[in-house]
Amino acid sequence: MKPPNAARRSQRSHRAILEAAYELALDRGPAKVTIDAIAARAGVGKQTIYRWWPSKGALLLDVLIDAVGAVSEMPDTGDVVADLTTQMTAVTDLFRSDFARFYTGLIAEAQADDAVARGLAEQLADRAEGPRRQRLEKAQRDGQIRADVDIAAAVEALYAPLYYRMLLRTAPLSVDHVHAVIDATIKGLRPNPV
Repeated sequence: MKPPNAARRSQRSHRAILEAAYELALDRGPAKVTIDAIAARAGVGKQTIYRWWPSKGALLLDVLIDAVGAVSEMPDTGDVVADLTTQMTAVTDLFRSDFARFYTGLIAEAQADDAVARGLAEQLADRAEGPRRQRLEKAQRDGQIRADVDIAAAVEALYAPLYYRMLLRTAPLSVDHVHAVIDATIKGLRPNPV
């Protein structure tokens, strides 16, 4: 008889904890989720959770990273408009899913918890804004975007409308909206014809 594989068991526990935290945050909102409830739902002891995460906030940030996954990746086909359309459509699809409830709840939690706010800002900067800036910087070097454009401001101009609609629900998120945002923004970013 083979001994149990500790690494596989550890991976299963890790996955169960992330899924339990996500489900509970959807059901109750992140503020009302407890480590006890996560442990019970995941079928693990609290000590198992604390072995990997120092706090509930740190665990919820890892849930965010896990949920975002490949959506934060930025394609590079050589056509910045096509790449933005692909990536922003993926973000829109994510924001139209149950993930939006989790994310808005985590943003609300960040208003009262400085550690969550810092972690959220770092994750946004590292995993989302970094690849977006790099792609626009490349487009700038390739002459697809004017040399004088502030890339950080361009990223905000492109993505802020998606967050605005997700957070305030002023209008539905749609692929048509993605196209409209890109069209309106890219006109200001493109080099002037000679």
